[in-house]
Amino acid sequence: MQSFPAWVVRRSESEHGHGPASAAFETLDADALDDLSGDLDTVVRVEYSSVNYKDALALTGRPGVVRRWPLVPGVDATGVVLETSGSTWCPGDVVTLNGAGLGENLHGGLAGRAHVDGSRLVRIPSTMSARQAAALGTAGFTAMLAVLAIERHGVAPEDGPVLVTGAAGGLGSIAVALLSRAGFEVTASTGRVSTQSAFLTDLGATAVIDRGELSGPGTPMQAQRWAAVVDAVGEPTLVNAVAQLRQGGIAAACGLAQSAEYVGTVLPYILRGVTLAGINSVEATPDERVAAWLRLERDADLALLDGLTAVAPLAAAREVAERVLAGDVRGRTVIETGR
Repeated sequence: MQSFPAWVVRRSESEHGHGPASAAFETLDADALDDLSGDLDTVVRVEYSSVNYKDALALTGRPGVVRRWPLVPGVDATGVVLETSGSTWCPGDVVTLNGAGLGENLHGGLAGRAHVDGSRLVRIPSTMSARQAAALGTAGFTAMLAVLAIERHGVAPEDGPVLVTGAAGGLGSIAVALLSRAGFEVTASTGRVSTQSAFLTDLGATAVIDRGELSGPGTPMQAQRWAAVVDAVGEPTLVNAVAQLRQGGIAAACGLAQSAEYVGTVLPYILRGVTLAGINSVEATPDERVAAWLRLERDADLALLDGLTAVAPLAAAREVAERVLAGDVRGRTVIETGR
């Protein structure tokens, strides 16, 4: 029976009930994934995954991501179809999947093999390598969903600057690049201005501000600065960013690295008619997935993407996770799971 390497998150048991979770690097047999396969119709040989914020939490035993144990983490999986009982894909197709329960309720992509729902897969654009698609991953997919939400809201480049928070991270850095390429004036917010300003300017940011400008207490209604916001960090940054939206603006909320709380008021929504749009990439429909990846094919600067991507072996994924949580990673880190 074929075996493959994988990270597995397990929760310890004690006489008092469930103990803390921890992740271990293991070798699994192919049938180890069968317990959660259910209606999943497609088997993928995973070549690349990545370490997103959710993955970092799971790999370091933090709560809030893994919903069942034991579980293979990894919200991204990019690779080659091995077998399928569906009619959409054929063995040998190169595909990618972001979210859709991977690494939360279903075994994920930080392994050499994954069982997935074929209807959620997307064919990798012919202009991209598998590694580049993995570098975009959930971060790029979510960033593009945010850009599309801003455009659907009617915000255009001439309406004013767009703020991106957590801009040096994976999602934020890709959002800066995509918005700049779409013609927007982008202000990047980061906690590492002294070390990341040049990096963010190279991505297309026209201004870089310290996150301290947004992370402290603020009044419910502040000076109108932003036509739109892509927020990857949550409260209180998001609350202040909303308070600074221009009349009729929109904030696309994508993450909660700072906090999941939202202690704000309704005043900006009532008095300025602003909108808070939640971006849920996990449950995106097949049509939404295809639309986002078609735009990524058109708008992603692959040379720029290569410059902000690092590659690490599967065995080093937990080390990368610890650096992500410590704020020591910029751009994207692709995990090579085996080829």
